[in-house]
Amino acid sequence: MKINSTVVLTLILLTLMLGAGSVSAFLGFTMGSSALKGVTTPDGRPATKFASSKTNNAQQVGISLLKEDEILKGVQSRIQGNTSASKAKKLDEDEDETKTKKPEVQETPQEVTEEKLQPGFPVVAESEGVTLSVQSARYSGGDLLLKVKMQNQGADSVRFLYSFLDVTDDKGRTLSAITEGLPAELPTKGPTFTGTISIPTALLDDVSKISLALTDYPAQKLKLQVSDIPVEK
Repeated sequence: MKINSTVVLTLILLTLMLGAGSVSAFLGFTMGSSALKGVTTPDGRPATKFASSKTNNAQQVGISLLKEDEILKGVQSRIQGNTSASKAKKLDEDEDETKTKKPEVQETPQEVTEEKLQPGFPVVAESEGVTLSVQSARYSGGDLLLKVKMQNQGADSVRFLYSFLDVTDDKGRTLSAITEGLPAELPTKGPTFTGTISIPTALLDDVSKISLALTDYPAQKLKLQVSDIPVEK
């Protein structure tokens, strides 16, 4: 039989291709096996892997893990220690500052000063155990201010209505006046009451002395007459 050269060439090419493929497959398997040496199958449980990893790392580095309770106790003890130290330091500073700034107190006897009376004062009137005295006279803010004291040493309490207070000058003219602080009733054997009688200065241009007249209300059993009160400016 006559062999066709084309068929022969085709068989040769197929044989070469099969040989080359086999060689390539062998080389690939060999190289892959050598590359995968030491590679293990990964653990499918992440928690186990992480726990084992932490344990290995701790053992390799030599670190001991502390419990959370121990950490909290240590932090609290340090805070308490710092707080106690700061309080003690503050107390020491305050004590030093107090010692430094504490003034020396010198006890001085209290002097009892008596009221200095003006010339011609007091002017006193008494009736049925009731006393009315004018202690002083001074000008202030457009008014004449008379300082008055009243006391009842009688057997009965006495009531007053100060709208019945008569104020006259040395020429017999009636003057308007306002009372402040005087009691509406004087109790028997009671304390001394102090008040003020104010008179406008416009009414006192040519006046040197004034008089006061007061009676109880409504009985009108007593009459307090204080005359010749000096009011010259």
